[in-house]
Amino acid sequence: MSNKYIYCIGLMSGTSLDGIDIAYLKINNNSYQDFEIIKAETFPYPKEWKDVLKEAIFYTKENLKGLDVKYGKLLGNLLNEFIIKNKIYKLDFIASHGHTILHEPHNGVTLQIGDGQEMANITNKKIICDFRTQDVTLKGQGAPLVPIGDKLMFSNYSHCVNLGGFANVSFEKDDKRIAFDICPVNIVLNHYTNKLGFEFDDRGKIASTGKVNKELLETLNSLEFYQKMPPKSLGLEWVQQNIFPLIDDLEKNVETILRTFIEHVAIQIGTVLRDSSTVLVTGGGVFNSFLMQRIEYYSSKKIEIVSKELIEYKEALIFAFLGLLKNKNEINCLQSVTGASKDHSSGVIFYPEK
Repeated sequence: MSNKYIYCIGLMSGTSLDGIDIAYLKINNNSYQDFEIIKAETFPYPKEWKDVLKEAIFYTKENLKGLDVKYGKLLGNLLNEFIIKNKIYKLDFIASHGHTILHEPHNGVTLQIGDGQEMANITNKKIICDFRTQDVTLKGQGAPLVPIGDKLMFSNYSHCVNLGGFANVSFEKDDKRIAFDICPVNIVLNHYTNKLGFEFDDRGKIASTGKVNKELLETLNSLEFYQKMPPKSLGLEWVQQNIFPLIDDLEKNVETILRTFIEHVAIQIGTVLRDSSTVLVTGGGVFNSFLMQRIEYYSSKKIEIVSKELIEYKEALIFAFLGLLKNKNEINCLQSVTGASKDHSSGVIFYPEK
């Protein structure tokens, strides 16, 4: 009997505002390690959208409602462009992460904008989105959500790490999936690189010219978050309250800031990876070769570099997979990972309005 494949699109926008990742995928409905990224593309944000998304954390509830719809229109139109351009005819559903504006699970709050109904109406396709809210309602962190994909799609790796706006990790321990945010990465590095007029620090070349500010490094490493046991997760608000003021108080030179923060990230990730055997590292941070060298130094591990496609689009792939599980009403959110009161099937399904 031939394998039954699901054809779907996964959509991801990360906190580092690199752009919107769209991936068209083929996933075996019965054997999840059998998948293919057929087509994938990143649509960079225009400057006006970057500015809006950076400021949206300060919006009123009413303004956020309007932004939710407007951003849903943006995603819907990009999806149509992607579908037409790539001549996509087989499509069972679209799964969208949206863009995180607020993430304060301790206050029972998480918000990913990108109105599902708007997207369904524009694309005329089934949309599955809003994967975090239900978990927060069940007293979970609403994050990270990728570990169910790591567990079922990438079980040949002992540890799976993503280096995006934040670094997060997932692994098996005592027959349970453990996962948590490790530390901020690109959300901080890009913030300071922007001050020099660059979008990002290409391969970490600017950071490699700086010096380590030992006082700053020690202060960063002693932050309370790093002593907490998982489940734990980070958001932009935490960075704005805890990281930026601390750095700005202790160092003014951007090259030194970048060099010191890379050392901080490498120490935090290296510590987590010391007990690993095989490590899958994906996300934009992988292209920062200076950062990767420092992580290898502190973890004492040689990290295998996988395909560029998987590095860039793994999160879009896994959010499509979360949609597949939701579509089957199967568990896609793990209590052991988020701290919710139970395992559950999260997400909301929208159909085009007639």
